[in-house]
Amino acid sequence: MHYETNCGNLIKIIWHDGLGMSLYAKRLEKGRFLWPSPADGTVSISPAQLAYMLDGIDWRNPLHTFRPQRAG
Repeated sequence: MHYETNCGNLIKIIWHDGLGMSLYAKRLEKGRFLWPSPADGTVSISPAQLAYMLDGIDWRNPLHTFRPQRAG
């Protein structure tokens, strides 16, 4: 998997599954994607961190802002 950002609000993901490649792109209307600091020139993130980033959530301090009191 390869990630590329532009001005911090656009992410491009190239995914190779062994059979072919796919390109995914997502742009945030507000804010920027937050990346961990690179170690030895590489950045490693977990699937959960990627999911938070794609939703525009600060993965360093995710906040649950809404929880329904009851269903129905």
